[in-house]
Amino acid sequence: MAVQRGRDMLLKIADTGGVFVSVAGLRARTISMNARTVDVTDGDSAGRWRELLAGAGVKSAAVSGQGIFKDAASDALIREAFFEQAARRWQLVVPDFGVLEGAFLVSALEYAGEHEGEASFALSLASAGEVEFSAA
Repeated sequence: MAVQRGRDMLLKIADTGGVFVSVAGLRARTISMNARTVDVTDGDSAGRWRELLAGAGVKSAAVSGQGIFKDAASDALIREAFFEQAARRWQLVVPDFGVLEGAFLVSALEYAGEHEGEASFALSLASAGEVEFSAA
C-alpha cells in the first residue's frame, strides 16, 4: 500500500433509507481492530510455552474521530444514534486498503468550542455485530 493522505479516509453513517452519508468535517480518524485470545496452556504444554486456541476469541472494532460541524444531516444522524443508543450501519473507507462495514454504537459524543474558534465534536464508535471487510 502506497503512502495515503489521512484526509482521504472516510467515515459514513447510513440514514433511515440505508443510504450512506459521509460524516462531514472530520479532521482526524482512528480505526482499531482487536481480537482477544483464549489461553489453553496447561501443564503438558511443550516447553511450558503459552498455547492459544485459534479462532476462539472475540473480535471487535473501534473507531474514533474529531472534527467540526459542517453538515446538518450527518450531525443529526450521529446525535440520534447516540441518544437512541441504536446500532446503526457505518462504513469506514480506507483508500487502497478497503471498506469496513457493520453495525456500531456511538459510545461517546463530545462537543467543544473555544470563545474565538469553531465548535468541534469528537465521537467514538464500538462495533455491535459482525464487521465485514471488502478489499479495495
